Amino acid sequence: RGDQRAEPRDVPILVDQPIWELRGRRFAHLASDVSFDELHRFARVLGLPARAFHRDHYDLPGEYVPLAVDLGAHQVDARELARRLRGAGLRRRSAGRDGLSPG
Repeated sequence: RGDQRAEPRDVPILVDQPIWELRGRRFAHLASDVSFDELHRFARVLGLPARAFHRDHYDLPGEYVPLAVDLGAHQVDARELARRLRGAGLRRRSAGRDGLSPG
């Protein structure tokens, strides 16, 4: 699970609760309301593969949430995460999809 030797950082990273179910696993969303560069750097520290990135967030396995928080991610609910992405102009919605969900 990621590079656990990494030092916690104060980064503009948000994580919601692992409430999204896919193939018998629960996922959270990992996002930034500042930049995609910061988001991608944080995801690399966690060891997330590029395929976990979807338009504006990473699907984060629920078991990674405590590590993400330990490394400085701020826990918010799903509505707050989406609101902050919209407010920052970083929300990238797919045609026909209303909310954040795995994939």
